[in-house]
Amino acid sequence: MVAVRTRFTPATRAALTVLVVGLVGSAGYAALPDGDATGDPAGKCAALAQYSGWGVKVETARLVPEGRALAEDGSGREEATRPIIPEHCLVQGMINERTGVDGRTYGIGFDLRLPLEWNNRFAFHGGAGMDGRLMPALGDIFDTVDPSALERGFAVISTDGGHRSPYTDSSFGLDQQARIDYAYNALEKTALLGKELVRQFYGTAAEFSYMLGCSNGGRQGLVASQRLPMLFDGIVSGDASLGFSRIAVGEVWNVHALSKIAPRDENGRPIYSKAFSDGDLNLVKDAVLKQCDTLDGLGDGIIHDWRACNFDPAILTCQADKTDSCLTSGQVQALHELHDGPRTSDGESIYGPFNYDTGIAASTWRGMRLGSSPDGTPNSADATLGLGQFSLYQLSPPEPGFDPTGPVDWDAMRERVRYTGAMGDGDSPFLSTFAQHGKMIVYNGLSDQGMASSEFADWYDKVVAVNGEDVRQSVRLFLVPGMTHCRGGDATDQFDMLTAIQNWVEKDEAPDRILATSRSMPGVERPLCPYPTVARYVGGDESKASSFECRT
Repeated sequence: MVAVRTRFTPATRAALTVLVVGLVGSAGYAALPDGDATGDPAGKCAALAQYSGWGVKVETARLVPEGRALAEDGSGREEATRPIIPEHCLVQGMINERTGVDGRTYGIGFDLRLPLEWNNRFAFHGGAGMDGRLMPALGDIFDTVDPSALERGFAVISTDGGHRSPYTDSSFGLDQQARIDYAYNALEKTALLGKELVRQFYGTAAEFSYMLGCSNGGRQGLVASQRLPMLFDGIVSGDASLGFSRIAVGEVWNVHALSKIAPRDENGRPIYSKAFSDGDLNLVKDAVLKQCDTLDGLGDGIIHDWRACNFDPAILTCQADKTDSCLTSGQVQALHELHDGPRTSDGESIYGPFNYDTGIAASTWRGMRLGSSPDGTPNSADATLGLGQFSLYQLSPPEPGFDPTGPVDWDAMRERVRYTGAMGDGDSPFLSTFAQHGKMIVYNGLSDQGMASSEFADWYDKVVAVNGEDVRQSVRLFLVPGMTHCRGGDATDQFDMLTAIQNWVEKDEAPDRILATSRSMPGVERPLCPYPTVARYVGGDESKASSFECRT
């Protein structure tokens, strides 16, 4: 099957945006006279406070002088490590405020930043975790885009996902509408409102619109391409919770697997943090590197040829008593289960498998799987964030107090998460409309402790099979060796995806390779290669990306 591609001109894109927003506006948006930020910016910004209708309530509309960006947690505090952002009009408010079934106040919160020196572009700043925070709309993808979209002149909007709570709190999932808002509705409503306020403030629609996110923001990007294919011209989707509902089953699976080998506290509760020592995990990392590091032609601590790395932890099994140089048979079995992922009673994979990589010895892997709690009160991400979103958000009906350590019917669990998954999972391969006009870069760290890279590869293979080979000219996948979730690890985890997606959308320059540098290994650079190719060393300076080629 061959995808039919249509290239819309900037004028056509702008007209479509005005048409879509106008249709939404006809349902209740109270329009203001078209603005022009070059006139009286303070007055034009303040005038946006009068914007109302269709459930929109603007709470803040004021100019913010050039200065330090505020903390990501939405607390309003300044951080010395945050970037300096330009003078801009800040608009904050809520869409569809209401009282939920639990008596809490709900509504789709938004944070819009309109720079006075605008580059005629709009960006959606993706969320994180279970959202709940109104993060400053910078468009920086967890500090990996530097300078941020706002610093580059983009108008940027973010949302809290339809509820206010810590990003690890999934209790909003007891409310039906809150589930819908988090799944996709907040994304659409916020983006459309942002585009309209851009037109009101600047007097013209944005020429190009982008979606930028990682983790839940990456999921939002995939959801946009699959459910809202006309909303953005370009999407960057990093370490996305692709197959979000199935990931939740996997997190419960992990807790269940570790509970079988973890030592118990005085109350009989498993102490997950002691299932593996740091020495055990470094033992696995060293063995993985010994077997797989040179498969790409260079022993440099980075495994590029990940699918050729057929590592089996059984080679580390103790032949007698446990020592620092071996693993117990129980630990080996637990690693098999953790990396293989959950399966149904007939052996069908629900989520996974995870590849072995250097990140298994990273603090992020411990934080995700094991935690640091000295007793049976778990604090790993799987046992807190994972179990919470599984029992309160993913399961239909919700089941507060679900016990992952007892017997689990995995077939039933997969069935019970499919209802929420139908709303919020981002794993559909059908992209005919999006591929007709848009571009998308998807990436994932090969040491991501939460998202299995095999899932991304399998999804991309299906995208090509469903939409045809030509879809590679619209959607590309990059897998980042050694990188943990969204950033970090023994990896070249610094790369400018915003410039890459802009060049693809606006100049039709497809990203055949993307230059990446490293925070953990200063001076080292590598090319990120579009799947299914991987970087292979061909000779020359081992620190330079030019010494590597992208090959199958």
